[in-house]
Amino acid sequence: MPYVNIKVTDEGVTQAQKQQLVQGVTPLLVEVLGKDPATTFVVIDEVRTENWGVAGQLVCERRLVGL
Repeated sequence: MPYVNIKVTDEGVTQAQKQQLVQGVTPLLVEVLGKDPATTFVVIDEVRTENWGVAGQLVCERRLVGL
């Protein structure tokens, strides 16, 4: 029973894009690991940019200075 957790920033990811992610990850686990798609779970978490850091900075701050 695989569980995949995808985290993205909360910047307008559409329902259609989320569906594409789920539809893309599921067959990959079937192909690579031989997992049953009926028991493959994909969870998408949207994280505020104030709670996401990269290169020692919060994403919201990096975007303000154009890095």
